[in-house]
Amino acid sequence: MSRASALGLVEVFGLVYVLEAADAMLKAANVDLVGYENTASGYISVLVQGDVSACNSAVEAGVGAIERMGAEVHSSIVIPSPHQDIYKITDRYSLEKLLPHK
Repeated sequence: MSRASALGLVEVFGLVYVLEAADAMLKAANVDLVGYENTASGYISVLVQGDVSACNSAVEAGVGAIERMGAEVHSSIVIPSPHQDIYKITDRYSLEKLLPHK
């Protein structure tokens, strides 16, 4: 995964909601989908990367999409200029590692 100037994350309970959020995030701003994390308790986080303003717009759009569906956002954040060590955590959730190779 290439290093971005910002990371944007949204976490919600349920696959349908996180898919709606991810779709809204990718349509709202010029961000790249990094990956996702699905915890055993049903909370799912979606991660995007891009410049700071794009990540802000994307996270805002994702949160809005979840709220319009009547669900509650568990958490959301934009991390501008993430420290390089953050990628030790986020790299394990990259789509390349989560999805089987064809």
